[in-house]
Amino acid sequence: MTLDPRRLAVLALHWQVNVIKPEGFFGGMLAEPVAKSGVVDRAVAFHSAARALGVPAVFTRFTVPVGEGGLVRNTGFMTAVASAQESFRPDSHGAALIPEMAGQADHVVDNQKLAGLAGNDLTKWLAEHEIDTVFITGVATNLTVEQTARHGTDLGLAVHPISDCVTAATEEAHVASLANLEMTTAGCLTAEEALALLP
Repeated sequence: MTLDPRRLAVLALHWQVNVIKPEGFFGGMLAEPVAKSGVVDRAVAFHSAARALGVPAVFTRFTVPVGEGGLVRNTGFMTAVASAQESFRPDSHGAALIPEMAGQADHVVDNQKLAGLAGNDLTKWLAEHEIDTVFITGVATNLTVEQTARHGTDLGLAVHPISDCVTAATEEAHVASLANLEMTTAGCLTAEEALALLP
């Protein structure tokens, strides 16, 4: 099987200071396991290689604008974020893409949802660019990655989580989530396997 890069995009989810770095809002939960996993370097390399083959990298950021935008306090997660929303303002340090990836975005989309395809115009953007297949990278596997992958599948996209370019707070959560995604998407791929599908 060979994939047409013109119909493909990388969805790079929540590679933000708030999620990845120790000083970020979720740093206490995620920074150490992210650093230990080596996922940032692998994802940087994957994004670069895919872009070199003509595949755009679309980054999503979780932000909370003044007025809260589309934020709904219907989970403990969203309630916690709402209580610290200054840290998530679109122009805040915490909302910024991590320096390692700051130059890799071909398109950036902000929202106030866990799923990267919800509460924004990304599905419209994908349709306008005739993209029907996505590779997903990001943190955390069992949160935004799984939520976005399931949503994308329900929207009719062929979704491939890139298993070595995602991670979670624990290895157990990561592995369990990948097992779920293997069944509920077009299938997980490693970065090497995904790139081998491109001409």
